[in-house]
Amino acid sequence: MIIITGGAGMIGSIIAWHLNTKLDRDDLVIVDHITHEAQWQNLVHRHYIEYLDRDQLFDFIEDNDEVDAIIHMGAISATTERDFNKLVEANIHYSQDLWGWCTENKVPFFYASSAATYGDGSAGYDDANIDNLRPLNGYGYSKHFFDQWVLRQTPENSPPSWAGFKFFNVYGPNEHHKERMASVAFHTFNQFTETGTMKLFRGTKTGIKDGEQQRDFVYVKDCAAIVAHFFQHKSANGIYNVGTGQARSFKDLSENVMKSMGKTPHITYIDMPEDLRGKYQYFTEANMTKLRAAGYSTPSTSLEDGVKDYVQNYLMKSDAYC
Repeated sequence: MIIITGGAGMIGSIIAWHLNTKLDRDDLVIVDHITHEAQWQNLVHRHYIEYLDRDQLFDFIEDNDEVDAIIHMGAISATTERDFNKLVEANIHYSQDLWGWCTENKVPFFYASSAATYGDGSAGYDDANIDNLRPLNGYGYSKHFFDQWVLRQTPENSPPSWAGFKFFNVYGPNEHHKERMASVAFHTFNQFTETGTMKLFRGTKTGIKDGEQQRDFVYVKDCAAIVAHFFQHKSANGIYNVGTGQARSFKDLSENVMKSMGKTPHITYIDMPEDLRGKYQYFTEANMTKLRAAGYSTPSTSLEDGVKDYVQNYLMKSDAYC
């Protein structure tokens, strides 16, 4: 069996989709702690053998010796989370406990890190060297701490196969529950449908025009395919960027959403909220060299193709869930 923590979340549920549809695996155990009233809908199309609350997982695995891998996507993922004690418990200690169990029981372990670990990008976006990173918020630091902790473990104190994935700006199906933390693609579709325009931030930083803040937008189906590749092929242990290697502007993303809806784009520019100033990434772009060297050669989905699939095959459908 394959255990997916955060399996009712966006990336976790799409990993389950990939395992169901591409690898014909339905022996999945979904672990999560659902708090949003509609999040269960991320699971309605999935085939799996058990659902567990996150607090039930350790009792469950102690009684099961047929675990093929733990894919650990569960975390507090809100960059605005203020309670650092919660981040420590959910994003560090829980992950360390799973790492320890996988080490002791010789089970492969794959986990979600984040591009938020790179902070403002002044130290670059190279996954081969993470020592000098300075995250901008507690969430990013909690992920960075665990990455550093992992790299200090000896082979004897590590699972037989493991990888951490620094996901960049993920968009795609099954993110309805994320509310403010949902992608700009999701917000564009809803705002434009309701108001006829999409609000983007003004430049607010020297040299950056309105709406021209750039991120490495990666389609969630690509993220799932990369995780599945490591599960299948047991590539070199390490921490890997998961992006496209090409930064695009929020304006590009929003305009592509509106065009995919068959509409003429319309954007309104607004000031950035105070709680984001000084904690905002104006540019991200994944260095993909290490991932390619590890044997993953599938080209990234283009922004145009990813947005078109997301909008036309999910957001515009009566059943928008993958």
